Amino acid sequence: MPESASCSPTAALPDPLTLFEHLADAVYLIDPETSNIVWANRVAWECLGLTPADILNHSVLSLQKDIHGLPQWSEIADIIRASNGYRFIGRHRHSEGHEIEVEVLTTTFDYAGRPYFLSVARNQSQQLAQQQDLQDREKQLWFALNEASDGLWDWEVATGKLYFSPQLKRMLGYGPDEMAPVLDTWKSNVHPDDIADVLAVLTEHMQGKRARYEAIYRLRNRNGHYLWVHDRGRVCEFNAAGEPARVVGMVQDISDRKQLELQLQELASFDPLTGLPNRREANAFLDTQAQLCRRVNLPLGIAFLDIDYFKQINDLHGHLAGDQVLRQIGTVIKNTVRASDMVCRWGGEEFLILAPNTDLQDMLRVAEKVRRAVIGAPPGLPMSITLSAGVSAARGQDIDLKTLLSEADSALYQAKSNGRNRVESARPA
Repeated sequence: MPESASCSPTAALPDPLTLFEHLADAVYLIDPETSNIVWANRVAWECLGLTPADILNHSVLSLQKDIHGLPQWSEIADIIRASNGYRFIGRHRHSEGHEIEVEVLTTTFDYAGRPYFLSVARNQSQQLAQQQDLQDREKQLWFALNEASDGLWDWEVATGKLYFSPQLKRMLGYGPDEMAPVLDTWKSNVHPDDIADVLAVLTEHMQGKRARYEAIYRLRNRNGHYLWVHDRGRVCEFNAAGEPARVVGMVQDISDRKQLELQLQELASFDPLTGLPNRREANAFLDTQAQLCRRVNLPLGIAFLDIDYFKQINDLHGHLAGDQVLRQIGTVIKNTVRASDMVCRWGGEEFLILAPNTDLQDMLRVAEKVRRAVIGAPPGLPMSITLSAGVSAARGQDIDLKTLLSEADSALYQAKSNGRNRVESARPA
């Protein structure tokens, strides 16, 4: 046993009565039959402005304002004996005439063949004052939150009534007397694509599976536009059966923040010049499609495409002209392939086509179709633009992404070496 949890056998312990003298609560030893106080600690008389002579050998009823006469005392004494732990909320008289709210816990025991009641009385005045202060502050805080936040809501689960704060109504473009105070008003304004997830989170909180309800979703305003909101709430009251009875929460308009977040996500996933997915996004798509094709035994085709003599375009006509060519080529490639295929800017003047459910023979046809579509002179440039392409493909469990990319890259190098403006494959089709 740790040293802090044990006592030395030779250590001197305080006398039990001395311990009672240091309690913050009043303690009374009572004769159950006569209701007389036979012993009390110091706090018992000092908290009432009395002396030991005022309470010792006097009836405990002299202190109480809520128990009148021995008959009522006898009834309570019988309950104490039966429960051996009786809790009573009452009022003690102070010598100056005012009342002290007390919570009294009484137990019964026998000593030397006689029964006794031991009552511990705790002054509740300060606690009640704190509760009243909290109630007053709750009103003030509710008002402050209502004015400072974008909106508050208060849901009575049993009735389905849902209070919308004036700020919340203003945020959505409604007047103070609009928006019916029912749950369906809120549900009908949540974006159809978000409602299932939001309700699932709310249900999990109501079932005790989440510490609180929290969701980010789109909420329709009066004009039919959707705002991005951060909605947080918590069950604050339960009914007698322990079920949620009241839920309160706060809604914050995060449209500006969400718009910036979406823009950053787009920048992280798309090439700002061509608008095509970038290399990072292509790798994620490639991983997903490879897993799918392995699982259902489908082929996966890849094509690397490179603009021929692109450096000459930049050197002779400037980088603005080169940017124009990249944008145009990206648009042509995207419009030539299927909607299910991904076209990305792999880097520099190189593009990549990812084609699920496409074998090597079909991938050669796709690349050749794109090569033919690209041939021509972009507006403002006197020179013709051509592409070289290298393709590869594999099926099912034979798909190895590193090998596919390496083979397509080797085939592109072969197309460049063989004169450009052509499509090559690292394997025979």
